[in-house]
Amino acid sequence: MKRIAVLTSGGDCSGMNAVIRGVVRTALANDMEVIGIMKGYAGLIEGLHEPLTTRSVSGILQRGGTFLQSARCPAMLTPEGQQQALSTVRRLKVEGLVIIGGDGSLRGARVLHQLGVQTVGIPASIDNDIPCTDMSLGVDTALNNIRYAVDCLKDTASSHDRTFVVETMGRNCGYLAVAAAISCGAEFALIPEQPYAIDEICRKLNQRFKEGRDNSLILVSEGVASAREIADQLKDCVGFETRIMVLGHYQRGGSPTTFDRLLAARFGVAAVEALIQGGSGVMLALSCTQLVRVDLNKVLDSGLKPIDQSLLDLLSPLGN
Repeated sequence: MKRIAVLTSGGDCSGMNAVIRGVVRTALANDMEVIGIMKGYAGLIEGLHEPLTTRSVSGILQRGGTFLQSARCPAMLTPEGQQQALSTVRRLKVEGLVIIGGDGSLRGARVLHQLGVQTVGIPASIDNDIPCTDMSLGVDTALNNIRYAVDCLKDTASSHDRTFVVETMGRNCGYLAVAAAISCGAEFALIPEQPYAIDEICRKLNQRFKEGRDNSLILVSEGVASAREIADQLKDCVGFETRIMVLGHYQRGGSPTTFDRLLAARFGVAAVEALIQGGSGVMLALSCTQLVRVDLNKVLDSGLKPIDQSLLDLLSPLGN
């Protein structure tokens, strides 16, 4: 194998640059050329690319986001777009492709694999909603971002007798809200995986007020409701003023944590090794501290990733 390419697709996250660095340095150490595809699958279809060298990836380890940039690409869902992407791969004489991203990115990797392109996927999604891997790239950094913001909020909440409703990302997966609630001492985490009752939340918040506790914190996944919707439902039923904070894309940014940098480095090296060894149509996954290769069909046909029940079990006693 003489030439490979790497692209980042879908939503960005911290650690993507570190993966690209790992891919480039490992490939060059094995006398391979590396091409960077700009703007994800849209760039692959349009032929946007540049050669990557050690200088290209110098100084990017600590940077969030992806210097290759990313984009949503509806065209990749069509046969015409897929054929255009294949044409670019053939024209650039790319023998292997490393694809970094979430569910949609991995589905594109499977399509290209089925069209005869050697592909390896790397799970990158702050929601931690990709099946078959214990952790996706960017999750730890996002959690640390949430923790920092919520810790700051708790300071002001206790100064003014307030309940804060904090909206996290997580359209179909409540991992961020639950893990952040446990680490920040929140009273409640509202997530897609579990029903909730506003009346019961109000009862417990009122009880806290009667006990003399001066603040409360509720984390809500965006897939359940908006922070504003929850705050409106709580209005006039609790003893505290209610305020909201929507963390939004702040969660995706920032310098990657040590955990994400190490995971990214391992992903980058393992992706090139997989291509050299003939691996294709697979996703690299973290399983009990080890990296394994999982067939993309298994990943993409597994349905929604269930949340770890042990986290839910922790939340109940610690949130009182």
